[in-house]
Order: sequence, then structure tokens, then C-alpha cells
Amino acid sequence: MIPLLRASEKLPIMATVRLFATLPKKLLLLLMALIVVVHSEAANTNNVYQPCADTKIQRSDGFTFGIAFSSRDSFFANQSHQLSPCDRRLSLASLNSQLAVFRPRVDQISLLSINTSDFFPDAFGGYMVAFAGRKYAARSQPAFVANSTFIVTSFTLVLEFQKGRLQNLYWKRDGCASCSGKSRSSYVCLNNQDCAIRTSSCRNRGGNVDCSLGIQLTFSGTDKHLSALNSWYEVKNLRQYSLYNVYSNLRDSLTGQYNRFF
Repeated sequence: MIPLLRASEKLPIMATVRLFATLPKKLLLLLMALIVVVHSEAANTNNVYQPCADTKIQRSDGFTFGIAFSSRDSFFANQSHQLSPCDRRLSLASLNSQLAVFRPRVDQISLLSINTSDFFPDAFGGYMVAFAGRKYAARSQPAFVANSTFIVTSFTLVLEFQKGRLQNLYWKRDGCASCSGKSRSSYVCLNNQDCAIRTSSCRNRGGNVDCSLGIQLTFSGTDKHLSALNSWYEVKNLRQYSLYNVYSNLRDSLTGQYNRFF
């Protein structure tokens, strides 16, 4: 089995924090538009907790999938045909690979985070593939994460279902829009696709930039009852924003307010 970075059977839906601080009105409005948590009492019907197992889902179920980190070539058989990380022919367990496992709520916009304070993606090949299923295996294309010079920290991942069965996972690019207004000494646009940070600017590499990975997760298609999964379209309509940027801005704002008291 590939070494496990993080595993959770049930991720928290919402955390409530009481803070005596005033946030900028614009930030509050943006949070209200993006992070609307709807309490659902519907019971989870998906009891499959392994990423390398098949299942069908309905809205509000938990859904388990994995993200494998390795070199790009390690995801291909004979360097020609890409296989799922669940396929034993890849032998990822014997290679320099790492695995993160997540269980988000179906059709809710989620922000997945991987702390890079003691995990260096470039030390494990620098690419990642999202995957789930075995007989009905689905996997994303390898996405560049990091090398010794650059690291990409913000991603959007769409899980596409048909009749409740996972069909595809794909990364959506923002064309470097997230680089807008940021320091050129720390940020650079790679191949007109990804906004990357110079690794020398990361906190664990001598800099002061938080280089944790943030993956904005959404859903599309239909569940096993043919109900539409709409979270991808909600994000698409608000594409100029990023949950990770909102989270970072909120964290910085709260930290700044907190520090005024001390």
C-alpha cells in the first residue's frame, strides 16, 4: 500500500468559531456567496470508505477518493497508457509515492488542504493524480504540483458522476488568473495555465509564503436517483474567486484583528 498522508472517514462539515472582530464588508459578502452551509439530516447511504472500491452515490453522501503523488511516468504502463493508482500493475507502493485520502460530502463545495510544512511534493515526483474505483476505475490526468524551482498551490478538481457512478475526475485551470496583483518576485505563470510560487519563497524553504496545497472540489453530473449535481456550475459562475483565496484572506484578516489585542 502507498504510504498514507492523511485519511479521514468523515470530514467535518462546518466549524463554528466565535470571534469578537470586525471583518471587511466585502469579505463577508463574498463568504456569504461562496460558503453557504445547508444542514442536511439525510443519512449517508454510502458505506464504502476505501478509494479503491466501487460505489454509487446520492446527494449528501460521503464519497472517498484518493490523490497519489509520484513522478509523471509512474502513472503510466510502459510509458504509454495511463492506469489508475488502484491498478497493481503500476506498483506505486514500491516507488517513491505518497497518498492522501479524502471523504467530502457529495455536491457540496469543499476546500481540501494538504499541509506542506513537512511534506515536499517535489521529493515524491512532483505530480499528482486523483482517483477512485476499481472495476469502474476513474482517474485524472497527472497534474504538475512542484519541482525544485516552483510549486503550484491552488487547484480546482471536478468529480463527474453519471447515475451515481464516478466517470471522470478532471482539473480545471484558471489561466494564471490567481497570479493577478501578486509579487513577481514570488509568483510566476507557468505555461499560461498555473500560477506558481517560487519554492525559495515558501516558509519551509527559507521564505515567508504559506505553500500548503489547496484543492477546490466540486461535483457535476447526476446521482443514482438522477438528481443533478450542481456545485461545479456554482463555482463556474463565481470563477473569479477561489475558496482558498477567501480562506487565506479570512485567516489573515482574523489574525490581524487578533494581533491588535496583544
